[in-house]
Amino acid sequence: MPAVNPGTCYCPEKLGYRAVFGYYRYMSCFHAWLNGLKLTTLVGICLQIAPVNAEVEIFTEGNSKLLAWKAQHPGFSLQLIQLLPDYVRAIYDARGLPKDLVELMAGYCVFGTIIKNESGTDLAYRVADWRYVTNDGQSHPVKTKTQWLEEWKKLGVAFRWSLLPDDQRFSPGDWSQGFTTLPLTPDTTFNLHYSWTMEGETHEATIEELRCAPSAAP
Repeated sequence: MPAVNPGTCYCPEKLGYRAVFGYYRYMSCFHAWLNGLKLTTLVGICLQIAPVNAEVEIFTEGNSKLLAWKAQHPGFSLQLIQLLPDYVRAIYDARGLPKDLVELMAGYCVFGTIIKNESGTDLAYRVADWRYVTNDGQSHPVKTKTQWLEEWKKLGVAFRWSLLPDDQRFSPGDWSQGFTTLPLTPDTTFNLHYSWTMEGETHEATIEELRCAPSAAP
């Protein structure tokens, strides 16, 4: 069980959850894998983070034993799902991208990410405002889709999909998905500080002890 700060309460319960990533038609294998993902709650962690109260649920996929985290806020949810390096490699290799780029992406710590606007008003987020904190206490910016596309363009790659949109405004009921990438080695743990804006007010929260996927399936 992850270490938590004082004031954290544990709420064990069972919950069936089906994650559906059907947004990008070209990512047929991504869709098939996540559409069949049946997640069972390991533990629900009720984090008291002023000024926002968040419920963070940690799930595991029955066969692969990969982990997922879902942070639930009033009107906003963020879900992060571990993706194996071989899975990331297969996604980009299937698109015919250069081998060096395929290996570059597979070398990152990658999470499948779903963001939903579950409120009755517009909602926005900017990945450029997010930070991850490593075990040495250092804070780092999260690499954005815009930065990746600029890098890919220099390599002569016009591919634009798969990555989480980094600056987006949602209408009620809208959602977004894609990869979140961090330059961390397999099994590395870190804290993710994220934010979003709703009705002109910026909210901030943290998911503690996220863990990169292992180098191979457990």
